[in-house]
Amino acid sequence: MQADALMEPVLRWGGPALAVVLVAAIAVALALRAIPARSSTRIFRQLAVLALVLAANVLLVLVLPLDADTRGQLLSLFGLVLTAVIALSSTTFVANAMAGLMLRAVGSFQPGDFIRVADHFGRVVEPGLLHTELQSEDRDLVTLPNLYLISQPVQVVSRSGTLISTDVSLGYDAPRRTVRDLLKAAADEAGLAEPFVRITALEDHAVAYRISGLLEDVGNLVSKRTELNACVLDALHGGGIEIVSPGFINQRRISEAKVLPEQPPVAERDEAAAAPPEQIMFDKAELAARLTRLQQQREDVLAEIESLKRSGTEGAESEIAWRKRQLETLESVIEALE
Repeated sequence: MQADALMEPVLRWGGPALAVVLVAAIAVALALRAIPARSSTRIFRQLAVLALVLAANVLLVLVLPLDADTRGQLLSLFGLVLTAVIALSSTTFVANAMAGLMLRAVGSFQPGDFIRVADHFGRVVEPGLLHTELQSEDRDLVTLPNLYLISQPVQVVSRSGTLISTDVSLGYDAPRRTVRDLLKAAADEAGLAEPFVRITALEDHAVAYRISGLLEDVGNLVSKRTELNACVLDALHGGGIEIVSPGFINQRRISEAKVLPEQPPVAERDEAAAAPPEQIMFDKAELAARLTRLQQQREDVLAEIESLKRSGTEGAESEIAWRKRQLETLESVIEALE
């Protein structure tokens, strides 16, 4: 009898509360299972879990065996605490969350894209609800608040290709057409498409040239800039044109030799590295980009399977079976990367 008397208030108080906690845990688990952990849906996944937790807290107060006045006071207190938290953190948490939703709606960049924000340059690793993570050229991870991203101009390198350029200042004694041909040859040597030369300034001491070309594989953006500079040096020096401006000051007689480095034999010249440096600089960003591409490919295969099921055409079953095997392979690769 005494044990029953002790268990009665425990069951009366703890039974409904335990049920609410259990239901909330199941709902959170279902939400995490229903919303995939992809970069494109991570924000909605976090918001769903937050909403379920808040709803569980309110429901927990409602199911407790309390009188109406006490329940109302607890709900009012909960509302006041929640309002105070939102008000106190509105300049940081809520503002960054709203900025994250805005960035997700606009969709300016995705994991793996090169972006430049003010003094920050790198590849996107993960666009989150409150912040966006970049991987810099030093292989370091940089976390930028989303509020900062929407308040600054964001330059996104197009995946279809981008122009890379380099500037060089040459003396007025260098023939313009010769310089143009040498710079275009340097861009061709660097593997750039459709190169063109512009004269950007006529200065007191030199002529400023800019060589630009289209880089189609933006994954090698950093190494291609270095390669372009190297090819410009080799082309100009090989053509007998010295690069001595803008800070070089010299006085010489006409008979003196030009300031040019000795050209090494072809066998001794620098050779391209076996692996581009981007594989080391942006390893995490490249992994995120690859994972995003595989997840998108998985979604496309699922859509094709559903389309084949609805079509009911002859031979659709064998095509569906092949797509399912392809889907299993994608699932295993994605699971290994995650």
